[in-house]
Order: sequence, then C-alpha cells, then structure tokens
Amino acid sequence: MNFGVLNLNWDKILDKSLILLIILVSSVVLLKLGHSFINRFIVPYGKKLKLKESRVETLRTILKSLWSYFIYITAFLTIIAQVFENTGFAKTLLTGAGILGLAVSFGAQSLVKDVISGFFILMEDQFAVGDYVTIGQTSGIVEELGLRVTKLRDFTGELHIIPNGSITMVTNKTRGPQRALVDVGVAYEEDVEKVHQVLEKVCQQIKEKYGELIYEGPKVLGIVNFGPSEMVFRVIAKVKPMEQWNIEWELRKAIKEAFDAEGIEIPYPRRVYITREEREMDNG
Repeated sequence: MNFGVLNLNWDKILDKSLILLIILVSSVVLLKLGHSFINRFIVPYGKKLKLKESRVETLRTILKSLWSYFIYITAFLTIIAQVFENTGFAKTLLTGAGILGLAVSFGAQSLVKDVISGFFILMEDQFAVGDYVTIGQTSGIVEELGLRVTKLRDFTGELHIIPNGSITMVTNKTRGPQRALVDVGVAYEEDVEKVHQVLEKVCQQIKEKYGELIYEGPKVLGIVNFGPSEMVFRVIAKVKPMEQWNIEWELRKAIKEAFDAEGIEIPYPRRVYITREEREMDNG
C-alpha cells in the first residue's frame, strides 16, 4: 500500500519537522500565556464585579480548562493536517474519520453529558471552589470545578474525582447559616430549673465571646429526650458556614466546665467489681 509519504525527501522532512516543532513550541507558549492572562485578569475583574472569592476561583479554573482544551485540539488538528498534507492517506483518514466519528460519538455521550452538566453547575452557581458539599455519599471541600469533573477533598485528605454528569443532587453546606447543635445528658436526680439556668449562662458566655461567628443563639431548647439514665438537654445556634463544629466544641467545653463548677452530674456507665474477700466480709 502506498501512503504517499514513504518516499524519502529529506528537504521536505526537514521542513515538516521544523513546522511541527514550531507548532509544538507555539502551543506551549500560547497555553502559558493564556493561563497567565486569565490569572491576572479574572481576579481584578471579579473584585470589580464584587464576586465572591470562591466564585472567582471557579471561573478562573473553568477558563483555564477551556483554553487548554482549545490549544490541545487546535495543535492536534494542525499537526495532522501538516503530516498528512496532500497524501492518499489523508483522504483515507478523512473518509475513516466519518465512520470512526459515528462510532466514537456513542462512547462520547458521557463526555458530552459531563461537559453540559459542568456548564449548568457553573452558570447556576450550585457550588464553587472552597464550598463544603455532599455529592452522593461523598462529602468534602470543592478543590476544583472543571467542565468535565469536580474534585472533592474530604477531611481525611483523600481526593474524590466525580464526573459532572453523574451529579444528580448536591447538598451545599456553606450557603447561608449553619446549625450548631449540642445534646447533653443530665442525671435524673438533678434540678431541671438549675440545669436550665446554668445552660443559659453558658449560652450567653459563648454569644459574647464568639458573637461575630453567630447569627442567632445559642439558646436552650430544654429537655428533648429521656434516656435510660439521663435527661437530654439540647442547645442550638445558627452560625456562619464552616463554623458549626468550632461553636459546638466551645459549647461542649463550656458546659462541662460549668457543670463541674455547679456539681451537676453527667451520667456515664459504671462497673463495680466485688471481690470474694469483700463479699465474705460483708456476709461475716
């Protein structure tokens, strides 16, 4: 089979090699220049429009991804055109491309679905880089939002890469006030009114100390459950996103210290071991 490119013409080969080198170098340069331009342009422009930092970072990531795809595809097509220019193989390649494209299109449906889903996620501002979200069974901080995939980093440090097309429901835990909730068990023998007053004092202390992080509360809801050996009191507050765990920790710490100071018992399981000698002494 004559592909039209097997006849060695060193002048032509050198010309083609030089052109390919120029294409590759130009692609790398344009890729870096584009990324640099996006980095320098998107942040000031985002501040000018008063966009959130997470939104600006998401837009920056998307634009860099689009520019990279554009450069890769353009470079690939240009190289193909140069290598197989005016050859019989070029015609064969173009003819086969139609058949191959039809076959690949079925396999590329998931890719198209991912890209379209990523576009709507971005346009609808469902979540952004830096948000704490739950997607399916996975929770974590959005580390990167691209047109094709979303990358989540969970609290154990593991990175989860999720195709955008598979995202059917997202729970965004950084939009609007978050609830801080603390349940504390108290022995049945304790005075309910005294416990309530102590908890109210703790809530006031936390509010004064962390008021800039708290939208509402903390407040005591009272007894919410009766356990096997304790009355369960509940304290709640509405706080800034991502601050709920910090406020819950501070509440638990302050409650424990206040209960110790007031002599209020938090019941816990106990085991009493009686030795044979002690039993004989009691019987004797």
